[in-house]
Amino acid sequence: MRYLKQFNFILLSSIVSINCYGAITSISPSDDPYSAIQEALILAQPGDIIHLTEGRYELEDSLSIDVQDIILEGEGLYKTVLSFKNQKSGAQGLSVTSDGVILRDFAIEDAKGDAIKVKGVNGISFIRVRTEWTGGPSSDNGAYGLYPVESKNVLIDSCVAIGASDAGIYVGQSENIIVKNSRAEFNVAGIEIENSYYADVFDNYAANNTGGILIFDLPDIPQQGGHHIRVFKNKSINNNTDNFAPEGNIVGEVPRGTGIIVQANSHVEIFDNDIGDNETINIAVVTYGYETEDKNYYPHPRAIQIHGNRFGKSGYNPDLETGDLAKFLFEITNGDMPDIFWDGIVPTHQIIFGQPDEDKIVLGDNGEATFLTINGLKYILPFFDPIETSYDKFRGDIEPLSPVNLSDTL
Repeated sequence: MRYLKQFNFILLSSIVSINCYGAITSISPSDDPYSAIQEALILAQPGDIIHLTEGRYELEDSLSIDVQDIILEGEGLYKTVLSFKNQKSGAQGLSVTSDGVILRDFAIEDAKGDAIKVKGVNGISFIRVRTEWTGGPSSDNGAYGLYPVESKNVLIDSCVAIGASDAGIYVGQSENIIVKNSRAEFNVAGIEIENSYYADVFDNYAANNTGGILIFDLPDIPQQGGHHIRVFKNKSINNNTDNFAPEGNIVGEVPRGTGIIVQANSHVEIFDNDIGDNETINIAVVTYGYETEDKNYYPHPRAIQIHGNRFGKSGYNPDLETGDLAKFLFEITNGDMPDIFWDGIVPTHQIIFGQPDEDKIVLGDNGEATFLTINGLKYILPFFDPIETSYDKFRGDIEPLSPVNLSDTL
């Protein structure tokens, strides 16, 4: 009887039809859009489509999807808008915990917390989805726009993420990831891949963030040792928004004016990108710089390849107030900041005996890009200049990583 009443409610607030895959439930804006949408998501069967017509949906509660293989769609990322400006409950705008879900052609604005969180699924597609905090950069904004974690076969295509106080597009502790054709602006981190395996990040536009693209690996997290990440054909430009992350967030240490940061990952290939007009640094490759009791964590980057990129100016107005990276670089270079920086920090035995060839940073042709690193052995010995700026010393043969292939179910 309860389900019959629910179904009657849907019939009154929406139009239900059948296609070759399943039912299509069409919902329009109303005085109570939450009930209409959430009831449809509860009653959906695998293969069904929940279609939201053009308009603005004012929602006070979080939506959730736990039915696999359904589609939630609108009529355009600026036409179908789910507004959570007056949200009263829930930790995010939309939560997804089931496999094979497709989200497409709608927007989520002003969520109280994260805009769309996806956790523990195999197969999730974000296609032409926009997340935005419309009041501009603020530490009161939600942390993440698109936020899939602990998942496999993640596709983010032609999406827009604006105003997140952590990362606009974030994929964490996941495997087999494609982020493409998307735009991230006015976030602390535009695009962030964290503690993940096998990701392709390409044809994206990251601008006006604090940091454009972050490839991070952090301790004290079940999945560690991020590896095999390709970052290519992106524009990471003009990322000069002051850092507005809430106090205590790791991205709160990212200096304004950063193009790409790689931290503690291995097998990362950065190529064919346009990177410039970032006021602090275009590319930084760094070790995780904090104490940790996690015995399994490896804090140093390894096997980073950087080639075929086009660099614009950087370092002309470094952020000396946020974190240590910019201040350190500014001091050791007397303000002559490089395009590419590797901190040179390696395990103690590698300081003495050298880094294995397979772990070394490799530079290919990057035009007139400048490079700087710190020689660890010279740094700890007196009377030696530890700064090395020889680009040619780090040239080597590029060994391209393989493309990411998502499951055929996507």
